[in-house]
Parts: sequence; C-alpha cells; structure tokens
Amino acid sequence: MTTITTDDGVRLNVRLDGDPCKPSVLLSNSLGTDLSMWDDQISELVEHFQVVRYDVRGHGKSEAPDGDYSIERLGKDAVAVLRGLGIEHAAYCGVSMGGMVGMWLGVHAPGRVTRLALCNTAAQMAPKDAWQQRIDTVLTNGMQAITDAVVARWFTDPFIRDEPEKVARVRGMLLDTPPVGYAGCCAAIRDMDQRSDISAITVPTLVVAGADDPATPPSAGEAIASAIRGAELEVIPDCAHLSNIEQTERFNARVVPFLTAG
Repeated sequence: MTTITTDDGVRLNVRLDGDPCKPSVLLSNSLGTDLSMWDDQISELVEHFQVVRYDVRGHGKSEAPDGDYSIERLGKDAVAVLRGLGIEHAAYCGVSMGGMVGMWLGVHAPGRVTRLALCNTAAQMAPKDAWQQRIDTVLTNGMQAITDAVVARWFTDPFIRDEPEKVARVRGMLLDTPPVGYAGCCAAIRDMDQRSDISAITVPTLVVAGADDPATPPSAGEAIASAIRGAELEVIPDCAHLSNIEQTERFNARVVPFLTAG
C-alpha cells in the first residue's frame, strides 16, 4: 500500500500488484466499496499489467473530506494517482461510479487512458431528489440505514442465497464506508450529466452491463455504447450491479482480453 496526495491535499490509499515493468491498468471502485472489490480480477490482470487500484476519496482507507464532491474532482483524483506514481498512461476499468470517472477521463484526459472498460454504469442517473434523500439518510442515520436495500440491488436473489460469504464481504465494505465520504460521492453522481460529453471519447471502449441490474440497467449501457464511436457492448446474463463479483469468470473472460488488446 502507498499514499498519493491530490492537488487539493486529500490522501488516497493506493495498492500496486504485479511487475512495474509491464504496462499499467488502473481500477476504480464503485460507490460504497473499496479497492478490495477487485480481488477476483488481480490474478489474471497481473499476467499482463502492473495493477494499480485505489480507494476513491471518501472510501476505504482514503481520506473523506466534508462536502459535496464532483465527477470532475474524482476524475482529477484518478489522474493524481497516475501522476503520483509516475505513470504516463494506463488501461482503465471502473464499475458504477468508477465507470463514471472513466468517462470523465476519456473526455478530459484522453492521453492518460489507452483503453476504457466502463462497467455497470451510466452517463446520468436521475432523479436528483432520490440521491439527495440518500445523502440525508446516511448523514442522519449512518450507513446501516441503507445497507439492506443497496445490497438487494447489487446482486441477484440467487447469488445472495448461494454466495453468503461474498455478499457479507461486500456488505462489510458498505458498512465501513464513512457516511460523509459516501454522501460526497452521492452528490457527484446526483449532479453528473455526461450524456453529451462522451461522444468526444476516442479511445477503444468496452461497455459492460448486467442483464438484471436495476441500478444501471442494460439500457444505460446501450446509451453509452451508442454515444461513443466504435464502443463495444457486453451484457452479462444472470447478473446485477457488481458484475465483476457476481459473474467473475464471465467478466474476466470479456474484460481482460479487451484491456490487453492492442
């Protein structure tokens, strides 16, 4: 583990795996998780990359400043991680909020990313009132007030029934997320609208959706893929919001070859 400090003085927790002489891939976590959400991808990725993963501000062991964040701020944090490690550019994979950050990078820092895997994500998530209600709930009552409802949307019922240890691990990440950090990132998602911007993305892009994802349904992935010239779309069956955890083999079989291509 190492620490990178952003341009506004926030310390981010970063982990590196694999050979530093290999090309790099940057992994960005979803809202309410931490860098360990990628554990099931590491063994395959290190065959090809130095793997860089970090806790998004407000999550895991990264600092959680008060106030609203923005997708621009989170995108600049990702750039700060690469800059702080002396990495000129990297392949990129993000789930949910991580995918939103990836879209920002593709538009505003295209020289930093060689390929984009945008997974279980959306370019805009309405309504704003629902996000504000979630912010108010966690700041007043803590993360436990939303955990059951969130986990029920993250995984399908059969997965929740058959993989209780994996579900419990993710539930623990959510409960351990600082409410102020979670709320700050909720504000970033609340205020985000990248629908028109993403047509400027020119790096090779793969969009991954879960067939049974109620949070960012396949239609959201289809909208992203149709807006980005040449983007590929993969809809993973029997899968809700955290596709890299619920359908690890299918996810890895599609995403890893994409990231390593070219």
